[in-house]
Amino acid sequence: MILSAYVARRFLRMFIIIAAIFGAILFLIDIVEQIRRFSDENIGLSGAAVLSLLNITASFYSIMPLMTVLAGISLFLGLSRSSELVAIRAAGRSGIRVLAAPAVTAALVGLLSVAVMNPMVAATSKRYDDAVARMTGSGQTVSVGDNAVWLRQALPTRAPDGSETQGQVVIRANRASPEATTLYDATFIVFSPDIGPTRRIDAAEARLTDGAWALTDTKEWPLTQPNPEAMARTAPTLELPTDLTAARIRDSFGKPEAVPVWQLPAFIRGLERAGFSAQRHKVWFHMELARPLLMAAMVAIAAVFTMRHMRGRKTGILVLSAFACGIGLFFLRNLAQVLGDNGGIPPALAGWAPPIVALFFALGALLRLEDG
Repeated sequence: MILSAYVARRFLRMFIIIAAIFGAILFLIDIVEQIRRFSDENIGLSGAAVLSLLNITASFYSIMPLMTVLAGISLFLGLSRSSELVAIRAAGRSGIRVLAAPAVTAALVGLLSVAVMNPMVAATSKRYDDAVARMTGSGQTVSVGDNAVWLRQALPTRAPDGSETQGQVVIRANRASPEATTLYDATFIVFSPDIGPTRRIDAAEARLTDGAWALTDTKEWPLTQPNPEAMARTAPTLELPTDLTAARIRDSFGKPEAVPVWQLPAFIRGLERAGFSAQRHKVWFHMELARPLLMAAMVAIAAVFTMRHMRGRKTGILVLSAFACGIGLFFLRNLAQVLGDNGGIPPALAGWAPPIVALFFALGALLRLEDG
C-alpha cells in the first residue's frame, strides 16, 4: 500500500508539472491570438489575458489525455533511471500491480475533471462567447426551451424618416425539423430599434428558403395600432426576409462541450422534444463518461513501452513509440466521435470502444512481456 501510494504521488506530481507547462504554452499562444483578433477593439493586455483564460480552458481540457500519457512516460522513465523499478520488480511486484497505482490515479483525475472541470469549461466558454458577442455585435441564434424553439435574426427596417435601420425578429416555434429549417406553429415578433415590437405574425409552417422564411397559413397583427386585432389580416402565404442559413442555425446550437455534463441528459431530452437530432450530444455524453477509462488507458499505453529497465535500450524510440500510440488513441477517439456524430455507430460505442480496446491491448502486451 505504501509503495502504491508512492508511485501514485510520483505520477500525480508529474501530471501537475506537465499540465502547468501545457497551460502556460496555451495561454501565451492564445493571448497573442486574442490581441491580433481584437486589435481594433482596444481591449488591452489585461482584457486579452482575461479572454485567453476563458478560451484556453476548453483546449486544456481536450488535451488532458495526451498530458496523461506524457506523465506516464515521465513516471516510468524516472523509476527506471533511478533503478527504483528494478527494486520494485525484485521485491516481487508484478507489472500489473505497478501499473495499477498510476492508472487508478489517472482515472480519479479523469473523474474529477468530468465532475468539476467540465462544468467550468462550459461556463468559461459561455462567458467567452458572450464577451466576443458584445464586441462583435453577434449573438446566439437558436435556443431550445422545455416546450419551444427560439430563434433570433436581424431584419432591415425602414424608419419614419426614410432611413434604414437594423431591426430584430424573435421567432418561437412549438417544434421544428431536425435541421431547424422548417418550423411548425411559429410566431414571428418584429422589433424596431426605436419603438420596440411592430408586427406579430403567426404561421402554421415556416420553411427556410434562400434569404427568406416562406410562411404558410399566416395571420399578422400591426402592434403599433391601438387595436391590433381589428387591423389583423390573414394570408395563405407570406415571405419574411432573413439572414439565417441552415448552416448558421446548425452551428448556433453550440458545441456539446458548452453544456455541463450533468445538464446534458435534460438538454438532450429538450432537443428531442423540439424535434431536433441530439446525436452529437449523446456521443459527447458517453465520451465524457468514458474519460476516466481513457486516461487510465493512456497510462497503460505508456507502461507498455517504458515500464522496463531502459539501460542499453533505445530509449528515444520507445518514448516516441509510446507517445505515438497515445496520439493514435487520441485520434481514434476523435474518429469514433465523428462516426458517432454522423450516425455511423451508436453513441455508446463511439464513447466507450476506443478506451476499452486500448486498455485491453495494453494489458495484453504487458502480460505478454511479463511471461517473457
